Amino acid sequence: MGKCRICGSKANTVSNSLGVCLKCIRKNPEDALTFTKKVHAESRAKFGLPAEPPKDANGIPCGICANNCIIGNGKSGFCGLVWNVSGHLTRFGGTAEHGILEWYYDGLPTNCVSWWFCPGCTGAGYPQYAYKPTAEYGYYNLAVFYGACSYDCLFCQNWHYRNLSVKHKPIISAENLAAKVEKHVSCICYFGGDPSPQMLHSLETSRLALREAKTENRILRICWETNGYMNSQLAEKAAKMALESGGNIKFDLKAWSESLNIALCGVSNKPTLENFQRIGRKFYRQRKELPLLSASTLLIPGYVDEEEIENIARFISRIDANVPYTLLAFYPCYIMNDLPTTSRKQAITCKRIAEKYLENVRIGNIHLLT
Repeated sequence: MGKCRICGSKANTVSNSLGVCLKCIRKNPEDALTFTKKVHAESRAKFGLPAEPPKDANGIPCGICANNCIIGNGKSGFCGLVWNVSGHLTRFGGTAEHGILEWYYDGLPTNCVSWWFCPGCTGAGYPQYAYKPTAEYGYYNLAVFYGACSYDCLFCQNWHYRNLSVKHKPIISAENLAAKVEKHVSCICYFGGDPSPQMLHSLETSRLALREAKTENRILRICWETNGYMNSQLAEKAAKMALESGGNIKFDLKAWSESLNIALCGVSNKPTLENFQRIGRKFYRQRKELPLLSASTLLIPGYVDEEEIENIARFISRIDANVPYTLLAFYPCYIMNDLPTTSRKQAITCKRIAEKYLENVRIGNIHLLT
């Protein structure tokens, strides 16, 4: 049973680790975020990461992700990969030469969030974007797990990426990673952590791999699973590559309320929503037969509720009601490991609410529902 430190309310859907309830985050954000910022700072300090995106008066701007860190001498950016070394910006990861990541071949069909409309899992877009009219058995996805993030989600299920952020390894260049795209690989998926702090690396890897695939007349889809918190120009470059290759960009829309996003993820969600809207309006209808853009939201009990889902679904529908939207069941993990899993009742209710605005809504991770 958790207890809110502001209003004193008790429930099993109030995280003691976070320290505040949803009502106070919405109604009393100034006080609530004072508590949650301390939680972020303490958890990040264990990995040697800065508590917040730095804005040092005499620092050097980074500009790769939407945190727009301004890094003081001897300090690092929020992601931990970019440092100000003696007055010069040094990137230990995220460049064409230095990608901090792990990778593996993931057999198709796979269990990614977007599987239900993915060409590799369903044959959608055949024959232009898929080898088979059904699942591409015998082919693989090159899964790229980036070791840094522009968010700091206290419920992160891949929280161990932070170990890569601070160690600055393993390192692999874009050229060497692109060389892993052998003839049995029909798609690349960048995730993590998040691709946003290392977009330069993912874009160069994609460019090299697509060039080789084109010379051999091979299908190669490029996909990103991201919080969408990258520089807007880099986001558009990714969208163009996904559009032309038959790929997809899936945004994790963590919350609608800015104060809730800051409480749970450490930073504002405004740049994420702006990037989603920009890509959707500029590119989505250029390839409606195979969705370029999709979204997902994790149903965190006690925090990401029906109001959040309705606002997100309404927002997506203003771009196009056919944009696929996946509602994911929550499993307690990392700092917020004291909450229950998502209930079946909550998932079904949220799905019905989202379907008031959207044509393609699905519940994911159904095996976790209680």
